[in-house]
Amino acid sequence: METLKDGNFANNNLTPKTITRELDKYIIGQDDAKRAVAIALRNRWRRQNAPEDIRDEIMPNNIILIGPTGVGKTEIARRLAKLAGAPFVKVEASKFTEVGYVGRDVESMIRDLTEVSVNMAKEEQSVVVKEKAEAMVMDKILDILIPPIKKANEDEETLQNEKTREWMKKKLDSGDMDQRMIEYEAVSPGAGVQVFGPMGMDDMGINIQEIMSNMIPKKKKKRKTTIAEARRIMLAEEVDKLIDMEAVQKEAIRRVQESGIVFIDEIDKIAGGHNSQGPDVSREGVQRDLLPIVEGSTVNTKYGAVKTDHVLFIASGAFHVSKPSDLIPEMQGRFPIRVELKSLTEQDFVKILTLPKNALLKQYVSLLGTEGVELEFSENAIQEIAKIAALVNEQVENIGARRLHTILTTLLEDILFDVPDKMPKKKIIINEKLVDKRLSNIVKNKDLSKYIL
Repeated sequence: METLKDGNFANNNLTPKTITRELDKYIIGQDDAKRAVAIALRNRWRRQNAPEDIRDEIMPNNIILIGPTGVGKTEIARRLAKLAGAPFVKVEASKFTEVGYVGRDVESMIRDLTEVSVNMAKEEQSVVVKEKAEAMVMDKILDILIPPIKKANEDEETLQNEKTREWMKKKLDSGDMDQRMIEYEAVSPGAGVQVFGPMGMDDMGINIQEIMSNMIPKKKKKRKTTIAEARRIMLAEEVDKLIDMEAVQKEAIRRVQESGIVFIDEIDKIAGGHNSQGPDVSREGVQRDLLPIVEGSTVNTKYGAVKTDHVLFIASGAFHVSKPSDLIPEMQGRFPIRVELKSLTEQDFVKILTLPKNALLKQYVSLLGTEGVELEFSENAIQEIAKIAALVNEQVENIGARRLHTILTTLLEDILFDVPDKMPKKKIIINEKLVDKRLSNIVKNKDLSKYIL
């Protein structure tokens, strides 16, 4: 198995300034948060290149992002992981319960992270072996269409057979044979036995289903499909056979331990408070269960033991009711970096609508482009949409940039509904007058705003 590389993570060019520039393409503002995560990511590269005798002693500086919903907390963490080519998982702290209560235990976040890492490593290895697998699939299909002649004394026939196979191979490569039906043997998708293990066995890192399926031989059955479909099914089977899963799992665990990122959302929901009844009764217990994972411990997964000492944890919360100091002291100590994200302004909304690579207006332009319609927003219309978003956030509830989704859906609802059937003009211009007509009454009526926007 060829060595798997850790994405951009080992790249010396991934400096804090480069990281923040990349984040700027998708996230508007929040410079303090971008700087904090950029430094944290660069420190991982620095640790990996530090002398071996001190490398294991350098702990990651975990971060708490503080700010209302919809200001970019999750997006910063997600884009950071993508940029680093690192395994990433997002969890909600409020979904976990203290050991002894019904619900997921905190160790499951590391098992989920390992699963993500295995899939990443397997996908990369699939690319490496794909060419070899394609050649094997081609030989299999040729053997079905034109079986090889094995008569030792028939040299002329054998030569003719080879020429025919070569001619057929060219036809297959060109796609001329894709719709022809072919019968072949494939692994039965129903092979094996459905096993229901004891409750929580998966959370303990034990996969009974996989153990049992490995013990029972896989059954093959005849299938008849087009050559194109047969090639896809056979390719997946051959790729699976060529992948060294033991090496993939070993690499995946290394990645989790060296570059894994866990984003813990709603951490404020498990902070201390005055109410000690109902589901809140175990929230301090969840913190105490979470503490060893963040501090560094070993978690058993179905792929092997995973150490969490150098996993980067980024927590976030609105902290409307509680504050970071309401977390237990040990937990506060494990999140030394705290960054407050600012609420979004009207001008921020204008930038969010237009500047990022995945800007909402660009998304709607692309969606309607599939119907052959050119959608255009005037500058005044964009300013008005941003103004309404800021106003509704102020009057109803501040949900940050997510308010733009609700406003644009309401604004473009009729267009999105009518376009396929009514076949309107090839170009639709959204101007300030149309925005005002569609949204002004909703904004003025606060009860209606709550319901619609």
